[in-house]
Amino acid sequence: MAELLRSLQDSQLVARFQRRCGLFPAPEDDPRDDGAGLAEGAARAPGADHRSTANGKDAGAPANGLLRAAAPQLVMYIGQVAKDILKWPRPFSPPVVKLEKRVIAEYGMPSTHAMAATAISFTLLISTMDRYQYPFALGLAMAVTFSALVCLSRLYTGMHTVLDVLGGILITAVLIVLTYPAWTLIDRLGSASPLFPVCAIVVPFFLCYNYPVSEFYSPTRADTTTIVAAGAGVTTGFWINHFFQLVADPTEALPVIQHIPPLTAGMLVLGLTKFMVGIVLILLVRQVVQNLSLQVLYSWFKVVTRNKEARRRLEIEVPYKFVTYTSVGICATTVVPMLHRFLGLL
Repeated sequence: MAELLRSLQDSQLVARFQRRCGLFPAPEDDPRDDGAGLAEGAARAPGADHRSTANGKDAGAPANGLLRAAAPQLVMYIGQVAKDILKWPRPFSPPVVKLEKRVIAEYGMPSTHAMAATAISFTLLISTMDRYQYPFALGLAMAVTFSALVCLSRLYTGMHTVLDVLGGILITAVLIVLTYPAWTLIDRLGSASPLFPVCAIVVPFFLCYNYPVSEFYSPTRADTTTIVAAGAGVTTGFWINHFFQLVADPTEALPVIQHIPPLTAGMLVLGLTKFMVGIVLILLVRQVVQNLSLQVLYSWFKVVTRNKEARRRLEIEVPYKFVTYTSVGICATTVVPMLHRFLGLL
């Protein structure tokens, strides 16, 4: 088993996959300079300390879906923390060609892209198979295909070993299996409790603020805060919709079995219109909330506004990121649908 794990972690395996896909090192590349700089050299040394970054991302109570909205948030946070605990380096270059320079010197195990893709695709499949009429085999094939394409893209870009990807898939599968029996109960308790949004916001903020400390700055904490905050905002937004009855509950007995309508030109135009209206509002909210939160934090901690480095301080970075992207999540799930309804787009 140990030999198998070592072979799956071998950078040569990733390099061979890249060559099969037609990706080769540039002839002028100096093999002694792989673009990772000092940080990757430290990653190869035993005991090196550096950080990782992930870039970024119903049954019972189908109209609510609180837990399904939080699933990517949960797996991404666990994946990010696992990277900083395991501290396994990304594939080495050479022989691997690395296409994403931003995260070239950061930890790789597990692949949070693989975790997010698996969580999103399979929770969507599980949540819709009892509500809509479609061939289960087709839904399963689409979920597997989406997850596989994301996982293979992480090998193609040289960002992860095969073991990183498989580890991410396995962790997500275990989380889904362990939490699935409680999905319905959590949805019902969450939608009925007026204290739910407090837990949905305070707990994620606490986790982000107490993220593992690094000896030097890394964008990992900021990326994790963005992901977790957006998930907290979306989850809170679903609770607001249900608790204040901003969306109509199904009139039929649950689960509601529906046919997926065929895609028409009119539906495509309507969808694009709704998307443009929503994205403009979301970008506006993001910019306004970000500027206001930074101004308040700069004033509170007596920081010069022009000091861009101040954004990296824990007491500024985490609060402004969390407030900004929680607001974005709430806006996307509550304000945008209300605007669509006002404009007659629903």
